[in-house]
Amino acid sequence: MTLIGHIINGIGISHEASLKDAHLLMQSRNVRHLPVVSESTGEFIGMLTHKKMIATVLTMLNKYGQGALDRKERYTPIAEVMDTQVQKLGLDEPLTIVVQYFIDNKHALGCLPVVDEQNQVLGIVTSSDFVKLCQRLLLQP
Repeated sequence: MTLIGHIINGIGISHEASLKDAHLLMQSRNVRHLPVVSESTGEFIGMLTHKKMIATVLTMLNKYGQGALDRKERYTPIAEVMDTQVQKLGLDEPLTIVVQYFIDNKHALGCLPVVDEQNQVLGIVTSSDFVKLCQRLLLQP
């Protein structure tokens, strides 16, 4: 069964953006995962999670103090913080692959980026998206 196209969603951010940019984007769009794309090619190069961003911000706060936090966030490129070793999905990936990923990696990113043949981000599938899809499928007559 391939329903990936029905559950992908999301926004992306340039690898040249700052941690502050990502922080503000996550807040304004109420998202917890941002695919990171190359500014020049638009290709997927990594993933920034809310968890990783918060851990980085807390480390900065403890190391530099409240007064320097905003400046440090503004001058820290996402490329320094993002995860680059990320499993990806194709648009017509079987749902069994998604299920197995979320079972095997329950403490990992909590999402899978969906890319096309040119490694362009089409969206992401989160574990929450997947559970909602399962609910819809189970409630169908």
